[in-house]
Amino acid sequence: MGNKTILERLSLDGRTSLVTGGGSGIGRSFCHALGEAGAKVAVVDIDLSAAETVRDELLTRGMQAVAIRTDVTSESDVTAMVERVVDKWGSLTIAMNNAGIGIWRDSIDMTMEEWQNVININLSAVYLCAREEAKVMANSGYGKIVNTASMSGHIVNTPQNQAAYNTSKAGVLHLTKSLAAEWAAKGIRVNSISPGYTKTLLVEKLLETPEGQSMLPKWLEKIPMNRMATPEDLQGAAIYLSSEASDYTTGSDIIIDGGYCTW
Repeated sequence: MGNKTILERLSLDGRTSLVTGGGSGIGRSFCHALGEAGAKVAVVDIDLSAAETVRDELLTRGMQAVAIRTDVTSESDVTAMVERVVDKWGSLTIAMNNAGIGIWRDSIDMTMEEWQNVININLSAVYLCAREEAKVMANSGYGKIVNTASMSGHIVNTPQNQAAYNTSKAGVLHLTKSLAAEWAAKGIRVNSISPGYTKTLLVEKLLETPEGQSMLPKWLEKIPMNRMATPEDLQGAAIYLSSEASDYTTGSDIIIDGGYCTW
């Protein structure tokens, strides 16, 4: 064993990070966790106002943070995002590619435009972000990339029909493994987190609709812990995968679903 304690190895002091989709929900929770662990945090979102709100939350707590507006499907935006972080802090150590969307639609009725939009944001944009992040990390010989996948990439959860979402998240899982193998020699670790049903503000609004209210009991009966996750339930995995404690972990996925996938 080295001279550092486990808490020292989990510390992110001196690290620089970015979180896409950081303006709300799970991304916001990741931003707070990274800041609490000592990292400088770039809050990235297509909604600049939302990113600025989270940035201000971090600054109020004495953390170092910046807000960046980025469309993760735009190559020029993503390149500028990474450059902004490096210009601001001199490096990029941690990248959490979290931005994503979902759609409930019978596959027979789904348009190609709807399908492609989900694939572009949930999968192609993860590759694009990871590629640009890795260019900087490879120069320093060290970096942590953490992609947000989903339990829906492992199983077909019901009763909602979401073939595009499931497919995109399954793609994120295999992309994560592929990049992990390809970039291991460069010192870049690539892993993913697969949340189950998580109570974000967006989901809470959905659950207020008649359709959402009919879904909730069916979800809960399949979760052994009989509750949805909170965004805070995902923070421990995020810090572990971002820290020195996970330096020998790559190509892995951590499912945080209250036991849903155990059935």
